[in-house]
Amino acid sequence: MRPLRRLLPLLLLIALGVALWRGGLAHVLNWHALARHQAALRALVAAHPLAAPAVFVLLYAAIVAFSIPEGALATVIGGLLFGPWVGGGLSVMGATLGAMALFVIARTALAGLVARRAQGLLGRIRPGLERDGFSYLLALRLLPMVPFWLVNLGAALCGMRLFPYALATMIGIIPVTLVFAWIGAGVGEVLASGGRPDLSLVFSPGILGPLLALAALSLAPVLWRRLRRRHV
Repeated sequence: MRPLRRLLPLLLLIALGVALWRGGLAHVLNWHALARHQAALRALVAAHPLAAPAVFVLLYAAIVAFSIPEGALATVIGGLLFGPWVGGGLSVMGATLGAMALFVIARTALAGLVARRAQGLLGRIRPGLERDGFSYLLALRLLPMVPFWLVNLGAALCGMRLFPYALATMIGIIPVTLVFAWIGAGVGEVLASGGRPDLSLVFSPGILGPLLALAALSLAPVLWRRLRRRHV
């Protein structure tokens, strides 16, 4: 009975995510719907300058917590409605809160099961995570090709602590989030003309190259400590 109670938060999260998606969220989070409703959304934000950002952050957090694969589009919407800097900042807040919620739920529901089945492996990797987990997670967050939800679950199940997880998540997603928010800030005219923005821009050499360099730089402290141990 106790294992079932521990799994209940995760099962509820999955059920709510499926219900939201099948209930019509897929018909709202798409380019066609955004093009059709962008004027109404902007008017709504202008009419509620305090409530609108808060609602956006909560909705973004829900998208991340439910692992709904439309985070990039939500970030573009943030840039469209609030501008690149404010929209990017709100998206970072929402993504971090959603990732923390999923982290806590996954660790509560599944950590015991994983610990029993992989006790030896966890015992070997836990010291490394406690010492270098921030650097590893920061590198993964900087790479847009690594699935966001997979990193969330992996960090939770490998025993990483919440504070470095949240801090590495917040810092690591800033570059890519700002790129998508900048796309969103200028997407209104593109959508109005019937076009679709090219989000693959984030994989262009001019953007992906610096992100790879930042990811490598975030691992520099880990490499330095390993080199020092070898020469001591």
